[in-house]
Amino acid sequence: MNVPNTAPELFTWGFAADPYPTYAWLREHSPVRWTKLPSGVEAWLVTRYDDARQALADGRLSKNPDHHAEGAHSKSRTGIPGERSANLMTHLLNIDPPDHTRLRRLVSQAFTPRRVAQFGPRVQELTDDLIDRFAPQGKADLIHDFAFPLPIYAICDLLGVPREDQDKLREWAGMMIRHGGGPRGGVARSVKKIRAYLADLIHRKRGLLGEDLISGLIRASDQGEHLTENEAAAMCFVLLFAGFETTINLIGNGVHALLRNPTQRDRLQQSIERGDTALLDTGVEELLRYDGPVELATWRFATETLSIGGQPINTGDPVLVVLAAADRDPARFSEPDTLDLARIDNQHLGYGHGIHYCLGAPLARLEGRTALRTLLLRLPDLRLAADPADLRWRGGLIMRGLRELPVQFTAP
Repeated sequence: MNVPNTAPELFTWGFAADPYPTYAWLREHSPVRWTKLPSGVEAWLVTRYDDARQALADGRLSKNPDHHAEGAHSKSRTGIPGERSANLMTHLLNIDPPDHTRLRRLVSQAFTPRRVAQFGPRVQELTDDLIDRFAPQGKADLIHDFAFPLPIYAICDLLGVPREDQDKLREWAGMMIRHGGGPRGGVARSVKKIRAYLADLIHRKRGLLGEDLISGLIRASDQGEHLTENEAAAMCFVLLFAGFETTINLIGNGVHALLRNPTQRDRLQQSIERGDTALLDTGVEELLRYDGPVELATWRFATETLSIGGQPINTGDPVLVVLAAADRDPARFSEPDTLDLARIDNQHLGYGHGIHYCLGAPLARLEGRTALRTLLLRLPDLRLAADPADLRWRGGLIMRGLRELPVQFTAP
């Protein structure tokens, strides 16, 4: 890895393709750096592992954008485009205890190990069905044909979205992905459509409750948990949004990393063919560390003057923890730029840390393990169908993922 000798330029297309040399420079020379973002908002970037872990668990760093010192105009540029105008602000990414504690408790029952394990057969069914659709062609765009629809359909099933409506949600979610690095208006329009649909679905489900997550939220509200309609819609929205994009990138980035590291890929494939899942389990964790789906943790705002890594942070300052940089910190990980699927000491920050640790991480891990295992078993000669240098990465601040991943294989 060629680390720049001077302060590198952030947020270019070249940076998006490979941000890790830049992050290495920042860790060494400016680990807590005041930076102007593409949106025009300025924020602190935290890049060292120990500082990142501290910041993620620091109760003085609020998730509520109302603590941002720069006022309402900047507040509208620090979250998901359109969420404020669509009245979707009261979700887990934007609130603090005690509201965060209350809402997280209500939804956490859907992501217990037992519930996630029960969902395993459905994830396997979806995985096989998607592969069945493109396998006869001997080629595919693994993002569009597989990594994107798999988590969309899975999270829709979990929420209780009727099967006949799921393609509509897939279309709107696709608009959010396609416009992720471009004009915010396209994302905002999709957000408003999803918001309107969820409000209608919550209303319809009140008359016919099931065992899905939306029904569970309605029951909790009816039993005195004081869950407002806006809170229920916002909760469903953020589970949909965070649930599909993180898993798209876990699968896409993971397959890309395996295809670029054939020795590691062959080792994993051989272990899967033997029926040994140990390397798959550690391998998913390593892929989350090596090139994870979430590049920066979502926004935090200082509620008082504090210090991170010796750098004073003023009240109201935005703070962005760079998970991708922290997870390649050589002070924490041996040979951090090497993909080692058998890595054991791997307490990565790929899904965060502290009370805001990703609620859907168990489901994302299940989907990632299922997707990788099934792809390697069913398409054993899977290979890139493009020059790696020609692959395009989505622009954007929080997520890290490929726009497309063209692959070839021998049709079954």
